[in-house]
Amino acid sequence: MSRIATLLMSEFVTHDVKRLVLTRPEDFTFVPGQGTLLAINQPDLREDAHPFTPTSLADDRVLEFTIKGHPEHHGLTEKLHALRPGAELVLGDVFGTIQYQGPGTFIAGGAGITPFIAIFRQLAREGKLAGHSLLFSNKTRDDIILEQEFRHYLGDRCLLTLTRESAPGYENRRLDAKLLKERIRDFSQAFYVCGPPPFVEALSQLLQNFGAKADNVVFEQG
Repeated sequence: MSRIATLLMSEFVTHDVKRLVLTRPEDFTFVPGQGTLLAINQPDLREDAHPFTPTSLADDRVLEFTIKGHPEHHGLTEKLHALRPGAELVLGDVFGTIQYQGPGTFIAGGAGITPFIAIFRQLAREGKLAGHSLLFSNKTRDDIILEQEFRHYLGDRCLLTLTRESAPGYENRRLDAKLLKERIRDFSQAFYVCGPPPFVEALSQLLQNFGAKADNVVFEQG
């Protein structure tokens, strides 16, 4: 079932990531972490739908999406970034396996942080941030989405790693077996993993190698 939403505003949150705020259809509901297919409501673009995750809270009166642009692909994200207020978008049904299953460690690569945004915002609203941590890998500081928000939520339980830059306050390294062993003491907890497919596959396997149960590792399954 498709629904129409109107773009109210958009703004950059990093050099290549935009926050899009839309009207929210009354019958559109989701669980934080779930996604939906999104398309532009124009005759030649309506069928070009791609999955994106709402980053607003489930009971907000508007919908927010936080979307990384890929202008080199000349595809949907480039067109979404170019939209002006008043443009219409088509929302599909919600889907997804990334849903909150209790306190644990969230592991994200780049734009893979987006399914976790609404989850952390919901936990913050409920005063339930204790017992959670975030390992967040990016290429450079300029690529980090909502850095200050996550640092505010988690303090020293937010570890930001950079793979192409060295700077105070950040770990200049990859999320690998050595880092996981250093930062995680309990592999029986819940883990939430999102990022590019090779990242998800590698981190999920490492976690299981360290004793995490497969059922405790939550990631998007195609």
